[in-house]
Amino acid sequence: MDPLYIEDTDDWLGNPTSLQTCRHQLRMYENEFEALTLKLDRALENIEGLVRDNDALTLERNSLREKLQYAERDLLSEKRSFADVAHQRDYLFQENQRLLRDARDRES
Repeated sequence: MDPLYIEDTDDWLGNPTSLQTCRHQLRMYENEFEALTLKLDRALENIEGLVRDNDALTLERNSLREKLQYAERDLLSEKRSFADVAHQRDYLFQENQRLLRDARDRES
């Protein structure tokens, strides 16, 4: 071997050619693309699941809101009934006290 070519060992060490390097880089890009595609598919499935969960929770929230409004109307109705009963109780107590005073005044 000529001493001038002693450092020309590219073919001895198995260094890749430019074409092999480009093919390898292309495979790396393809693998990365496939991995990103899988991640995107999983992300889309997660988003779809979250949208379904949100829709279900929205329906449940609306149902519970309607039940709450119905319960609030019932509670308001009961409060009015209790207020009427309390008013009648106070009126009857005052009337009873008046009648007792009248009875005591007649006995005296």
